[in-house]
Amino acid sequence: MTGARKVLKLVQAELPDERYRLQEQIGFVLRKAHQRHLAIFAARIADLTPPQFAALAKLADVGETSQNQLGTLIAMDAATVKGVIDRLKARGLVELTRHDIDRRRLMVSLTAEGRATVGRLIPLAETITAETLAPLSPKEAATLLKLLSRIA
Repeated sequence: MTGARKVLKLVQAELPDERYRLQEQIGFVLRKAHQRHLAIFAARIADLTPPQFAALAKLADVGETSQNQLGTLIAMDAATVKGVIDRLKARGLVELTRHDIDRRRLMVSLTAEGRATVGRLIPLAETITAETLAPLSPKEAATLLKLLSRIA
């Protein structure tokens, strides 16, 4: 056995049997799943980002709400949701008004075009979810969503 082979064998022998395997880590697996979902989303809904769609879908669900409350509902910080709302407003999909009592508070609501857009996109979003979860059985998909909700 050569000297180099002896060193290599010694180094391998010193490594623990249970090594850190990146591909088995939750963050890595979640990122890969998220990348897959984003690719599916972009193929089906090319003109909106997932955060923009989330804002529209939540507004369709809850109706007019404050910009800050919308951010909370769709898990975005204030700066991020402001940018999302600004871009949706520029496209004519949402409108901003001041709260009747607290004039500092910005209220966000869908425009008629926003309502039509989200109505058209909801079926596509359902297809995107189905395609993302397609490798799983319905029971596995339900379990995955339930477990992820517990750590989210």
